[in-house]
Amino acid sequence: MTVLIKNVRRYGEGDPVDVLLGDGEIRAIGAELSADDAEVIDGTGRILLPGLVDLHTHLREPGREDTETIESGSAAAALGGYTAVFAMANTSPVADSVVVTDHVWRRGREVGLVDVYPVGAVTVGLAGKQLAEMGTMAAGEARVRMFSDDGYCVHDPLIMRRALEYANSLGVLIAQHAEEPRLTQGAVAHEGPTASRLGLAGWPRAAEESIVARDALLARDAGARVHICHASTAGTVELLKWAKGQGISITAEVTPHHLLLDDSRLETYDAVNKVNPPLREASDAAALRQALAEGIVDCVATDHAPHAEQDKCCEFAAARPGMLGLETALSIIVQTMVRPGLLDWRGVARVMSENPARIAGLDDQGRPLEVGEPANLVLIDPEATWTVRAQELASISENTPYEAMTLPARVTATFLRGTVTARDGRTAGRVGR
Repeated sequence: MTVLIKNVRRYGEGDPVDVLLGDGEIRAIGAELSADDAEVIDGTGRILLPGLVDLHTHLREPGREDTETIESGSAAAALGGYTAVFAMANTSPVADSVVVTDHVWRRGREVGLVDVYPVGAVTVGLAGKQLAEMGTMAAGEARVRMFSDDGYCVHDPLIMRRALEYANSLGVLIAQHAEEPRLTQGAVAHEGPTASRLGLAGWPRAAEESIVARDALLARDAGARVHICHASTAGTVELLKWAKGQGISITAEVTPHHLLLDDSRLETYDAVNKVNPPLREASDAAALRQALAEGIVDCVATDHAPHAEQDKCCEFAAARPGMLGLETALSIIVQTMVRPGLLDWRGVARVMSENPARIAGLDDQGRPLEVGEPANLVLIDPEATWTVRAQELASISENTPYEAMTLPARVTATFLRGTVTARDGRTAGRVGR
């Protein structure tokens, strides 16, 4: 398939150019290009970026196909501008064996809208007691390159140390859900004035920060890499800054909702706002935005977490934590980072595409917009606005905290190896709803 994008600005910079895609790569860039057999897409007023990469997605398959499938989640990802996503291991059965991880990989390839990379579990059954067969998963068809017990912390320091040592020998990455469980028993909301006033059990910042500090030291001693999932506190920012200053190989992600929302949202007791880690105070969100701009926090990851209505429409303490994020992520980053001047569009490419691809070791994603590079791309209308409606999103579930919110910027087309996977709000061979 040959595609010609006319009059588009790469990274939102310079004069508009034409970009010709063919054979899975960028074949030409210049003025007044033509190709007789090409599908022509008008890029006037649009911005072209490398396709987005999400290190943290919950696709729920196998086990909870009533809330999301690899097909519906891939559709949401393509509509959000993503060309690669990493599917977390907390499925049923858990992705702690090559049988499950290879199934997820093959199913993602069958759907074909985005590259779906399975994340393997660090421990058997996410129980934190026995290391999973990381080597077998890494050697399987899926070539698993990232491991995480996300949803649970690898809280035993000896198990975590062995996991880091094992990962180092395999050349893979451990992604830690930083939560000291002894500090969060029964906790449902950030420990602060809002939770106290509402009578909600508090979740202290120290539960996250103590694990970040511990794992930085363990990674240092193991000579290994560690990645911190969904950083949520100003204290975590300071610890990351310290660890990087010591030469420790540590990276971190932040979610769009931790950049935009804070615990004032809990006033209604609406469980759509219940996440893990919890929404923190406005000062934490401000610190995270600054850290992302400065590179202390490396990248954005959605933590896209679909849930069935019965798991959210209940009392706050009983609700499952998590919210949708794939289709709204880019717009939230524009609102929180681009509009205030904290990032330009090259910065958006860095934190949503280039850095995630580098952290995960993907050599065909997050690449420069140059001739000969893979044509994994996203086309964006920076001046568009749109109103979020849960029923119009591709996910099976509807637990978005942004319902009825008007957001800036819109993905107009996504390209996976030069093939259009989403365009003008529809995916190729529309799946999902």
